[in-house]
Amino acid sequence: MLNTRAVVIRLEGREALVESTQGGGCGHCDSENGCGSGKLSQLFCSEPRRFRALNNSNAQVGAVVQISVQEGVLLRSAILMYVLPLLMLLAGAVLAGLWAPDANRDAWSVAAGVIGLVAGFVLVKILSLRPGFVSAGLPLISPLPDVS
Repeated sequence: MLNTRAVVIRLEGREALVESTQGGGCGHCDSENGCGSGKLSQLFCSEPRRFRALNNSNAQVGAVVQISVQEGVLLRSAILMYVLPLLMLLAGAVLAGLWAPDANRDAWSVAAGVIGLVAGFVLVKILSLRPGFVSAGLPLISPLPDVS
């Protein structure tokens, strides 16, 4: 289970819009052994990270909460987002290379690969808009554990 702290920004039925209070990465950017991915994240993502979470603990606006994401959900989303468009790119390029005339085979392969890539991203978007897909992968809000 992956956890992070966040502040509840807005309530929307059973869901809440939360803003992460922790930066990207593991928090060891300033140490000598850190990889610096948090600094890279800050460079490209200057705005705070906001996302929806399932509000099972009835947290109110302004509450600091812990967000938990199942590791399987993260892996499934990454595979869907990266692998599906890549497979469609390769399938388009290979099929066009097999069926295209010899004179323009490379041009057809490049064009079909780009079309396959775009179609893969469109398919990912369509799949992510399905009603059960998003709610099954929403992070869960839980109160912060007492450290006293």
